[in-house]
Amino acid sequence: MDYLYHPFRSQRHTVFAKNGVVATSQPLAAQAGIEIMRRGGNAIDAAIASAAALTVVEPTSNGIGGDAFALIWTEGKLHGLNASGPASKAATADKVKALGHEKMPVFGAVPVTVPGAPSAWAEVSRRFGKLSLSETLEPAVRLAEEGYPLTPILGKYWEVAYNKFKNLSEGSEEERKAFEAWFDTFAPDGRPPKTGEMWRSPGHADTLRQIGETDGRAFYEGPLAEQIADAVQAHGGFLSKEDLAAYQPEWVEPVSATYRGYDVWEIPPNGQGMVALMAMNIHSATGKQPVYGEAETLHRQIEAMKLAFTDGKAFITQPDDMPVETAHLLSTEYAEKRAAVIGDRAIDPEPYELPKGGTVYLAAADGEGNMVSFIQSNYMGFGSGIVVPDTGIALQNRGADFSLDPEHPNYLKPGKKTYHTIIPGFLTKDGEAVGPFGVMGGYMQPQGHFQVISNTVDFGLNPQAALDQPRWQWVGGKTVQVEPDFPLHLAQALQRKGHDIQIATDSGGFGRGQIIWRNPETGVLEAGTESRTDGSIAVW
Repeated sequence: MDYLYHPFRSQRHTVFAKNGVVATSQPLAAQAGIEIMRRGGNAIDAAIASAAALTVVEPTSNGIGGDAFALIWTEGKLHGLNASGPASKAATADKVKALGHEKMPVFGAVPVTVPGAPSAWAEVSRRFGKLSLSETLEPAVRLAEEGYPLTPILGKYWEVAYNKFKNLSEGSEEERKAFEAWFDTFAPDGRPPKTGEMWRSPGHADTLRQIGETDGRAFYEGPLAEQIADAVQAHGGFLSKEDLAAYQPEWVEPVSATYRGYDVWEIPPNGQGMVALMAMNIHSATGKQPVYGEAETLHRQIEAMKLAFTDGKAFITQPDDMPVETAHLLSTEYAEKRAAVIGDRAIDPEPYELPKGGTVYLAAADGEGNMVSFIQSNYMGFGSGIVVPDTGIALQNRGADFSLDPEHPNYLKPGKKTYHTIIPGFLTKDGEAVGPFGVMGGYMQPQGHFQVISNTVDFGLNPQAALDQPRWQWVGGKTVQVEPDFPLHLAQALQRKGHDIQIATDSGGFGRGQIIWRNPETGVLEAGTESRTDGSIAVW
């Protein structure tokens, strides 16, 4: 595609390569992926290596105890992997309420669900990798064992997490004990490590080594699994070694929406990628041509996103508990009905009337045509705050998104998967791969997907410029946050259309993305990385 160049926050340029590219939010993780490619691995091996390395070099956003999703293009076909874990078979809404909670707690042992990330590494390696999982994890093991110096954004969010868990641990004696292992692991000197200081985690290295040597099973069976279950149950959670042993990741058929000649792909529910596709369909159904830098275009995008998000939060959960079929939410009928709601003024959205009846993201590509869109997360930074002593395993808190309302589709049930925020994206055209893309960051993710695809498809921006554009984020009702460098005249114009515009003081909440496109004529790879974090592209 032909690109326009619109530089905003950074002076970075799109990076080009022939043999391989890995784009991540941390330089050492990107280098880990390229190292594995140079050893003879493919893009799939490189993605696993970078993902494992990110649990070491960016623990503020992900960890071994989190979930993962992947979209993998290989041999002319796109494959989807859902490695999100369910609630414990022992977890019920009544039990949570009996503990004194009116809604799902956010931190502590109760919202811990089965972690899926190690299973994702093993399953993807088994099916598509060229190297053994043990060899692929070697760079991550080395980083954990030898240590590395903290990068600036990493240091910032590590301190934020330290202060958060310090405040939480100043409650009851029970809460203090629950977070004790977090401080032992991530603040061993009684304070968070600072930018430029070395940090190492021998326990983390040993856990990664065990995962590699057993093709992932050590995490789900045996002594390590027992340690995980004991750590959760010691602090009032439900996760058991039986829950871990029973877990398997799931290969799924990706879902898509056609947007101005391109097919945009996402993982189906229980992931929220549907929200991005629904928003694109609604926006297209308005029948208006997007114009770069026009307030009217931004208004329609925001209105489409808020309608899609309102419906997504109301209906998306694991498929067999959804009150409406995925196919209907992606249908022309649905898009046209929702587009008809959009007018000249901002609305306060209500859910669709049903028909009667700090995450990490990485992208990798190689010269053989393999391309990977991979995302993993602990949720809300370090996750639950529960860390398995001496292992480096920080456990996720995905269960925080369950509802305790029996009328809600996302009602907590034993063994159920919750609405999930992390989503990888992929772009194709005429049945051929364009490439992987993603924007991490909680509920910003589908909004980021919509914006970078619009920047690419509607406005012809190159990968780096598409990522660098100032972003907006709908946060509820008529409230829209915009980044500090968002054009003031556009913010004012949106305000006049009834939007409650809030200018953020920094860009930390607007997501972090990566993009790799393949030029269909030359095979050259074109990559952009996130200027809002310590983003890096490694090439070969």
